[in-house]
Amino acid sequence: MKISREFIERIPKTDLHLHLDGSMRLKTLLELADEAGIELPGRTESELKQTVFKDKYADLGEYLKGFGYLTAVMQTPQALERVARELAEDNQAEGVRYIEVRFAPQLHQHPGMGIMDVFQAVNRGLESAKTAFNQRPEVCDGKEPAFDYGIIACAMRMFGTGFSDYFDRLLDVHCNSERKWVFSLASQELVRAAIHARDVLGIPVAGFDLAGQEKGYPAVDHAPAYALAHRHFLKKTVHAGEAFGPESIFQAITELHADRLGHALHLFDEDYIADASIKDRSRYVDNLVQYIGDRRITIEVCLTSNLQTHPELNRLIDHSFGRMMKNKLSVTICTDNRTVSATTVTQEMMRAVEAFDLDAKDLKDLVIHGFKRSFFTGTYVQKRRYVRRMIDYYETVNRRF
Repeated sequence: MKISREFIERIPKTDLHLHLDGSMRLKTLLELADEAGIELPGRTESELKQTVFKDKYADLGEYLKGFGYLTAVMQTPQALERVARELAEDNQAEGVRYIEVRFAPQLHQHPGMGIMDVFQAVNRGLESAKTAFNQRPEVCDGKEPAFDYGIIACAMRMFGTGFSDYFDRLLDVHCNSERKWVFSLASQELVRAAIHARDVLGIPVAGFDLAGQEKGYPAVDHAPAYALAHRHFLKKTVHAGEAFGPESIFQAITELHADRLGHALHLFDEDYIADASIKDRSRYVDNLVQYIGDRRITIEVCLTSNLQTHPELNRLIDHSFGRMMKNKLSVTICTDNRTVSATTVTQEMMRAVEAFDLDAKDLKDLVIHGFKRSFFTGTYVQKRRYVRRMIDYYETVNRRF
């Protein structure tokens, strides 16, 4: 069967690597900026695409600059709720039935909005979209699967003055402390907040993540936060191997107990290994790949995002996704940022199919990995039932085509 765009749109899908503050509708960005009196480098969607949200970026640093504008307009509960609701609706419209929305609550925390207010506002938006969708007759009748979501609390590898009111105050209080200790302290505070939001407020906080500038800011500095998450049964993912090499991935899975990996673009790049004590680089990479495969540690691949932030990647076929598939690793296709990367889950899957000549089994495996390796917040029995429902629906759509 030739895999068509229509088929991909119809099958149930997931997005497990989805940043809230990178996935706002441009129309909403313009409206919220106008309400808040924030000046943007463009007054129309077209102008914003030319000045901020480009097709190609010089590097990850330039790519991340756009988040400053997006985060700036998300400093009220109303704005957070709206952006979260619209994000869920956009996913529902293209057949995505499960999303895990990650964001850094501390970037929105200030005297007028505490961290629990942030969690609650985002959850209200997602829950309202879920409720509306699941009340549709075709869902109630069992003809189409229900929509669900989880929230991933995202810590920052590093931060400086001007990142947010919370980070400014933390740096001021601990001005005489070593920076990496302050970074670690912030991530530990976020874990505690995430656990409270989940256990006390009943918010479906599905996991914990670490994002931000990778090179120069090792994940191991945040090991205490991940140990705390581990002890409280909070599932874990880490941005690793996006702008650094295999050693970063090794830290994520050994020191931080990562259940999944964000990007892992440079998993196979021996030249990115910096540790002089690693003499046999090829063997190191082989052992790392074997470890990841044996433990079914799922990689959240974001094709378009990686192409945009790595100038050396001129062709999609050169992306390490192809080697991941050849090594039979557990992989799921994600968007990373629907706005900043101007993409959708359907588009990402279509690009993967065309560039890597995926067949029907490859595509089905990618979809099922997304559902099976999700951080679904229900019971294990409920998750098995939910995954089974998605597989059955996938096969129903497949028969139609």
